[in-house]
Amino acid sequence: MKETSVKKSMAFNSAFLQQFLAFGSLILLIVFFSLSSSNFFQFSNIIGILLSTAVIGVLALGSTFVIITGGIDLSVGTVMTLSAVMTGVFITVWGMPVPLGILGGIMTGALCGLLSGAAVARMKIPPFIATLAMMMIAKGLALIISGTKPIYFTNTPGFSDISLGSLIGKVIPGFTIPNAVLIFFLTAIIGSIILSKTIIGRMNFAIGSNEEATRLSGVNVNYWKIVIYTITGTFTGLAGVLMASRLNSAQPALGMGYELEAIAAVVIGGTSLSGGKGTIVGTVIGALIMSVLTNGLRIMSVPQEWQTVVVGFVIILAVYADILRRRKA
Repeated sequence: MKETSVKKSMAFNSAFLQQFLAFGSLILLIVFFSLSSSNFFQFSNIIGILLSTAVIGVLALGSTFVIITGGIDLSVGTVMTLSAVMTGVFITVWGMPVPLGILGGIMTGALCGLLSGAAVARMKIPPFIATLAMMMIAKGLALIISGTKPIYFTNTPGFSDISLGSLIGKVIPGFTIPNAVLIFFLTAIIGSIILSKTIIGRMNFAIGSNEEATRLSGVNVNYWKIVIYTITGTFTGLAGVLMASRLNSAQPALGMGYELEAIAAVVIGGTSLSGGKGTIVGTVIGALIMSVLTNGLRIMSVPQEWQTVVVGFVIILAVYADILRRRKA
């Protein structure tokens, strides 16, 4: 009993240290870019950073659940695009009310997540291969359904306000924070509650820590894996709606590469790729680090290709830090 208590205490201290280091890195980046350019720490630029974080952040929140199980989901980028396209079809082609169209877009993502989870849990296909296949399927369906052409929401008044409108700005004039940012943080709160306060979260960590031991203890691992992948798909569907609202259109060719940014944000935030460890707070910080880094480099006029190189090095450092933590453990 005492040994178990010590292990829990060590795990808590390790998680706290990961979040502290990630948050410290975020603060250092903000200070560095603020000193490098007077344009960085301006209200409009900070809001721009938060807005750019919203979509990737929601994708990363969903990816956190799967990565904690020791799996991976490479399909979140194209499933996001498919969800955006289906939202456009529901609203502009089928004439459904906006709320139902939004729900349909989110459910599209949830369905894709369910199918990926079933492939992993029931068919025993490795997560990398199953979600790679789903990535290609979603990409193809988005192009087929849209006819390879963007679907515009120009005749849907108020749709762009889902992301770009500001409820806070109406309450506090002059303090305009886009709704997409509020949705991102609200989603993070919901994700944190699911992960830390519900049986879904307990099963998530149990599967990631030791899947075989969890199965031998009588847990229906296959069922919970499907649930977890469905949750990831639901977050992805929401990201698709936010992206469509932000662009006021569904772009069927968009999406490839977003999965890598989402996974990078999760890893930078301290979630272990080997499973069993991770927090929603860490993922939020990781997503902000990615956005601050990209925005700061752009303001410093660093060429796009070098921005990509820098982000790649940051990902390597984050993964190496995870390896060192596991060695110590």
